[in-house]
Amino acid sequence: MYGMPFIAGLDHDDTPSIDPTAWLAPGVVVVGQVRIGRSANIWYGSVLRGDDERIEVGAECNIQDLCCLHADPGEPAILEERVSLGHKATVHGAHVESGALIGIGAIVLGGARVGAGTLVAAGALVPPGAKIPEGVLVAGVPGRVIRELTEADRASFAETPSRYMEKAERHRASRPMPRW
Repeated sequence: MYGMPFIAGLDHDDTPSIDPTAWLAPGVVVVGQVRIGRSANIWYGSVLRGDDERIEVGAECNIQDLCCLHADPGEPAILEERVSLGHKATVHGAHVESGALIGIGAIVLGGARVGAGTLVAAGALVPPGAKIPEGVLVAGVPGRVIRELTEADRASFAETPSRYMEKAERHRASRPMPRW
């Protein structure tokens, strides 16, 4: 099975900064200019590689199993607070605003910006430079706005970050993690 998370800086200027309340599952890789905020949780097999540009993970984000975050020079990967990345999602040099959910296997590419509270459907591709408004459903390849989200839609995924913080505590309790 996986070992402890691999956390490394490439030199003294780009050592990862991980809030002590964050939880990283065994097998997570965090390298370079990465900042992980309060109560964020990063799940099994995910990779956050900030060797070319910074990656910022806001408070209470959940990055589910096998996700990939990377960036190109001048295009950081930024997740604001309470963002959820579904299993195998990729965010590459894009900005995802507060409370958005990027679905299972979705890809958000360089220079794109996903608005607050937006749902990017499973398997969707948000192309480079796309500007997605807040509170909408995006689906397809390439991704396009399908409709505005209803209150029921929003309620269905708004509590995902809280559920993942609870799960992280259960996993942390079952396997102690080092403190950074």
